Amino acid sequence: MAKRKQNVRNIGIVVTPPKNACQDRHCPFHGTLSVRGRVIKGRIVSVKAQRTAIIEREYFRFIPKYERYERRHSRTAAYKPDCIDAKVGDKVKIAECRPLSKTKHFVVIEVLK
Repeated sequence: MAKRKQNVRNIGIVVTPPKNACQDRHCPFHGTLSVRGRVIKGRIVSVKAQRTAIIEREYFRFIPKYERYERRHSRTAAYKPDCIDAKVGDKVKIAECRPLSKTKHFVVIEVLK
């Protein structure tokens, strides 16, 4: 029996497409969701909500008075499609998309090693 090739859309960003297939309409690879704008790397800190991952990103901010940097972080809610298998602690790449809910404006596109 021959393997059936899954239809994976080109999302316009150089990433490795997921191995699993899904029927999710909000998936950028198998659905109709288009990605545009910012691409951010971060670490997953929570996957408790349904199809949602909370991504934490750390960065440095320069303090001119003391001529030093301080460490800061920000959290972003991102949509996690069914075909992407990401867990807490994984480093992921998320891309901006249209607003999917009140807080979700990003979608997980790749799990980084």
